Amino acid sequence: MTAALAPAAPLDLADWQARRRAHEERVDAWLAPHLARRRAGRKHPVEDFLFTYYSHRPAQLRRWHPGAGVVLRGADPAEFGRDYRATSAGLTLDTDAVRARRAESVDWIRALLAATAGRPAHLGCFGMHEWAMVYRQTQEEVRHNAWPLRLSPARTAEVVQERGVRCSHFDAYRFFTAPARPLNVLTPTRERQHELEQPGCLHANMDLYKWAYKLSPLVPSELVADAFALAREIRTLDMRASPYDLAALGYPPVRVETPEGRAEYAAAQRGFAERAAGLRAHLLAALGAA
Repeated sequence: MTAALAPAAPLDLADWQARRRAHEERVDAWLAPHLARRRAGRKHPVEDFLFTYYSHRPAQLRRWHPGAGVVLRGADPAEFGRDYRATSAGLTLDTDAVRARRAESVDWIRALLAATAGRPAHLGCFGMHEWAMVYRQTQEEVRHNAWPLRLSPARTAEVVQERGVRCSHFDAYRFFTAPARPLNVLTPTRERQHELEQPGCLHANMDLYKWAYKLSPLVPSELVADAFALAREIRTLDMRASPYDLAALGYPPVRVETPEGRAEYAAAQRGFAERAAGLRAHLLAALGAA
């Protein structure tokens, strides 16, 4: 559950330490299996994605920040770092200093979040972006080649051609194979991201985790963790609907090559869009408070 963005009164030592402890315990449940796999040299195509694709390190995800406007009684400034200052009421984030140092990045993210929130959700892509990433590739060439494709490469290509590709997200599009790019109805670029990003897109909603941690410590760590939790669920759907066969890992496929699978995908996509809208609003509210 997302913590309040701007408590009315300073947090006593016991209260903020309890919040920090709860955050660490929540994050540890995600980190422990990933770190164990990393030590053993094993890879997981679903669970490891958020730690390898995104730049936020496990220790950074685990570290707790209260967010802008929160005063911590009894806190040691050395424990929280240079972005915090001591006041007569307690320790608090030096919001002005953080904003001054990162103004360009914060304003870029705010504009993207607001633009995305102002558009209707489109739910007709049916996860074809993942199929476009393996289009016309052999089993040996695909990104997760330790795992088999559910269909033959030829049939996989036929599905892409039959369904078409309607991807608006640049960071998905840039991983398309060269033959797949002309099949997309759009040509996303980084420069057009504010223009094209829309709230039904799985990757746009997964990226709320990226924007949340890039806004840290202006936003509370509980909100970053909420975004991580949503991204983790979205990644699961993303890979269940992909051409990969991950049933051996406990991920039954969402067969988007069938009408039933497409209906299942769109329903889940709609639910994620609704949840992401709440997180997007919390991030914008946090920036307003900051």
